[in-house]
Amino acid sequence: MQIPAPDRLLAVLPSHLHADARSRYAEHGATLYRRLAQLYGGSAGFDAWYEDLLALAGQLLGARPASLLAIDAQRAAQPDWFASEHMLGYSAYVEQFGTSFQGVAERIGHLQEAGVSYLHLLPFLRPRAGENDGGFALASFDDVDPALGTNEDLDALCTALREAGISLCADLVLNHVADDHPWAVGAVQGDARLREFFHVFPDRSMPDRYEPTLGQVFPQAAPGNFTYVEALDGWVWTTFYPFQWDLNYANRAVFAEMAAALLRLANRGVEAFRLDSTAFLWKREGSSCMNLPEAHAILQALRALVSIVAPGVLLKAEAIVPTRDLPAYLGSADTAECHLAYHSTLMAAGWAALAEQDTSLLREVIANTPPLPPAASWVTYIRCHDDIGWKILAEEARSQERLDGIADFFHGRHGSFARGVAFQSGRATNGTAASLAGFETASTPEQAADCLRRLVLLHGLAFSFGGLPLLYMGDELGTLNEHGYLADPGRAHDTRWVQRAALDPARLAQRHDASGAAGAVFGALRTLAARRQSQPDLAAGQPRTLLHAVDPAVLALARGERFLNLSNFSARSIELDLAAIGAGQWAVDGGRVVLGPWAMLWLER
Repeated sequence: MQIPAPDRLLAVLPSHLHADARSRYAEHGATLYRRLAQLYGGSAGFDAWYEDLLALAGQLLGARPASLLAIDAQRAAQPDWFASEHMLGYSAYVEQFGTSFQGVAERIGHLQEAGVSYLHLLPFLRPRAGENDGGFALASFDDVDPALGTNEDLDALCTALREAGISLCADLVLNHVADDHPWAVGAVQGDARLREFFHVFPDRSMPDRYEPTLGQVFPQAAPGNFTYVEALDGWVWTTFYPFQWDLNYANRAVFAEMAAALLRLANRGVEAFRLDSTAFLWKREGSSCMNLPEAHAILQALRALVSIVAPGVLLKAEAIVPTRDLPAYLGSADTAECHLAYHSTLMAAGWAALAEQDTSLLREVIANTPPLPPAASWVTYIRCHDDIGWKILAEEARSQERLDGIADFFHGRHGSFARGVAFQSGRATNGTAASLAGFETASTPEQAADCLRRLVLLHGLAFSFGGLPLLYMGDELGTLNEHGYLADPGRAHDTRWVQRAALDPARLAQRHDASGAAGAVFGALRTLAARRQSQPDLAAGQPRTLLHAVDPAVLALARGERFLNLSNFSARSIELDLAAIGAGQWAVDGGRVVLGPWAMLWLER
């Protein structure tokens, strides 16, 4: 296959950018062209469209500020910069963390104190008027939510974070737009070109053929995958909510528009993108319309384009899929895809181990996780803005009854310490890390100490597994569930709001008081982050070895040549013989250790 020359890319660039652009195109152009040809090569005018895409890329590269070009050059020379043991992420809503972009800037000091180097701000672009799925129904890719500030405020925040050594990550919702986005409005008004941006069917014939093999994301709140839109006189594909219209990536114009939207935001100073709903991008009759090869081709083409225009920018796949489907989102040594991917099964399996006081599910997930390809990393975390969907462990659990038992535990049944809230017919769970770990039910200092150990245990897994660990807003302060959302008719139907409360200024002020819960949690996690930063073997790409720990409640995870994490996921004390584990020689008198209830021990050779 003959790869087109980069003439149109270079033609719009100033001469001092030619050498870098030519070099990057030589490295990534073949992937870009081949993946796009795979998707669109059979359509008329493909080569001319591709040349236009190169010209667009050149325009966006030419508009990239000098400060960001410098970061591009630095990171291109060290492509695994984000896989370091020094990286720590934090995820928050702008409104809940600092009320506005300016308020977030005022809390940069708190992030630095916690050791954060990567800040993921959940959707902050202009959302749909009215109900908007927590900001994930976007009405614009170019304008921020006016309730949070102005575009200039975002620019200032990007600069302030960059000066503090913190990379800003933004959500880019790839799968859909809101029904009041200009593309949707244009389609409703009769623009035939924009109508082709969506999947619109004249009757139920095709939806009824697709539906039997499709899952349902919100079976209670939004059953089915198609919505009749009277103004279009047709059925629109709506995987999530009726007001979120799936984009038609079989239309090459959609790819070009979305790529341009990403690169425009990157030119404002956004350094990473959480690509929302990546698993759903391509539709094929008779399939689940998830994890299809074409979806990966889209992501690989997007990665190649970003590598040409803005190589300092990271792409993060939000693909909440079973363990076997996860590695593909990072690509391979031959073809890169996303730089980062959420390891959601690891997260769920860690909580399951707490519930069952047994690490068998967790060990199977770890064993099934392959080594990382070059310059890639998992995102490891224990909570986020979303629910814990237990079905993601179906292949490892091999029993719905087992998963239901785990869910029941976290919904407070059977004498459980946890206080989670059921979601989606009770087979998913919401709640803050502290409430799930038992802080709501702890009535004695001893019980509170157990809760803290459980939190440290889970965060220790995320910090040592091999990835970029991510803290969720308020978890560093032991924030509890907030049920005030029930009084809001626009939110009461969605229990995910229980973990989306505003950061409590009182708890923030107490973070240095070790006698209180907020200070105890903050101090423990800050200490853990500092210990991680001192361990080169905890960089994402270092080898990971799962050792035989004899007791089913214990996880023995070795990293590199010098690090071992021993974790007890039970309420009983366990004595371990390191020789029996096969861990080799460690700085432990007598070669034996005792792990107390819910205890974690990090050893260095």
